[in-house]
Amino acid sequence: MLKALITGGTRGIGWAIADQLCQDGLVVTVVGSKPRGAGPHGSDYWGCDLSKRDQVKQLAKKIKKTGFDILINSAGINKIGELEKYTLNDFERVHAVNVVAPFLLCQSVIPLMKKKKYGRILNIASIFGSVSKPGRSAYSTSKFGLLGMTRALALEVAPLNILVNCLAPGFIDTDMTRGVLGASGMAQISRQIPMRRFGTAQEIAKVAGFLVSNDNSYITGQMIVADGGFTSA
Repeated sequence: MLKALITGGTRGIGWAIADQLCQDGLVVTVVGSKPRGAGPHGSDYWGCDLSKRDQVKQLAKKIKKTGFDILINSAGINKIGELEKYTLNDFERVHAVNVVAPFLLCQSVIPLMKKKKYGRILNIASIFGSVSKPGRSAYSTSKFGLLGMTRALALEVAPLNILVNCLAPGFIDTDMTRGVLGASGMAQISRQIPMRRFGTAQEIAKVAGFLVSNDNSYITGQMIVADGGFTSA
């Protein structure tokens, strides 16, 4: 039975992906920022603050000992602000969670995947890893970087049947989105999306479920965009 680890699996897109994989019959472990927490029914829980380098390194050691067939880096943070007013601490925290943690966790799963000649890694990026908006300098930088890492890693491990991809959601109705945009901002953005609505976490989870499944046997090094047509408009 395949074993999957999902960061950010206690809410939003991460929770929906973890729930989907539980329904698909996988052994699922979710990672959340609190020492004690819970993911979807049927999943195990590990606590780790991904902004803390020492905690991430401990998590990586635990992953190496346990072994996983699938890694999904879904945890992410955002803080909107003009570049000239952004503090270095805030910039570094965004990158610690969005880039450094996925880098270290990818390192931790690769050895066993190479030994088994099987693995699936999915990094949850964003449309702001290919386009951007004012105030997203730190977030976009992190997501562009995540895509670059994904493509490079995919080429390194492709001969060993390890597939590495990015999934880039557009505007998805989650707690984080509502917190960043607010009700008025969400209404304004909805009018700019060709489908005239935000996506759901469950819709993203369906795509993620395919990309890390055995049904995907040839897609690697790609960024799959799910945005209701927003970046094509």
